[in-house]
Amino acid sequence: MLDPYFAKPAGTAEFEAAVEGRTIADVGRRGKYLVFEFDDRNSMVIHLRMTGSITLLAPDGTANPGDARIYPVDGVEKHLKARFELDDGGEIRFADPRRFGRGFVAGPEDLESYFEARLGLEPLSPEFTAEALAEMSAGRTGPLKSFLLDQKGVAGIGNIYADEALFRAGLHPLSPGGSMKPGHHEALRAGIVEALERGLDLGGASIDDYRDARGDSGAMQNEFLVHRREGEACGRCGETIVRIVVGGRSTYFCPSCQKRLRRRPRRSRSRRP
Repeated sequence: MLDPYFAKPAGTAEFEAAVEGRTIADVGRRGKYLVFEFDDRNSMVIHLRMTGSITLLAPDGTANPGDARIYPVDGVEKHLKARFELDDGGEIRFADPRRFGRGFVAGPEDLESYFEARLGLEPLSPEFTAEALAEMSAGRTGPLKSFLLDQKGVAGIGNIYADEALFRAGLHPLSPGGSMKPGHHEALRAGIVEALERGLDLGGASIDDYRDARGDSGAMQNEFLVHRREGEACGRCGETIVRIVVGGRSTYFCPSCQKRLRRRPRRSRSRRP
């Protein structure tokens, strides 16, 4: 452990004792959390947050292009917070310039309750239907953009993919979450799935220094429909793409293609005279 902040609130010694000598049996994901399951059924969980990244160093020590984020030209370690040596000679490295990333170890029961309190439906799972989206958005008065970034509703959607999904669905980011009708629920579910699947196909978006575990860049940024395209023409209608701030996050949309819905009025109860 190179940075004790990575293992907070647990101590460095406690974290190291929990991972040392363990065998990684499987690697998975829940929302934005990476889960390394050990052979004793405990799991090491790493949340990359905004700037965290994991690179895998080959057993033969072959230089990994992704190390450019960790090592500057002079070879001095930069932003490296944790290093996990593997028994085959390879390494798992975690780097994080802003130090928001966290790691912890938990058993299956504790991990399940941890995720249940923080994460909603997986957007690429069969359970993520238009009906489920309608149920979780019902009555919400906050903006759709904020609704999509709330991990307790739909897990794993970040700022980029929220913008891209809303554009695909034709919905304005400031529309109240509870203003959608059944057709909007269908469109938004489809937009979310399409945006995420396209991102997976292209290896993510390397806007700044993002690389995957092998050091390769993603290409999603080359196909953004609205995100970071402020002032450019919409590829669908030609209108100028606009940037606003929603919930503290930069938000991009087409004011022509994306319809702003209004809050649906509550039905008043009829009274007998």
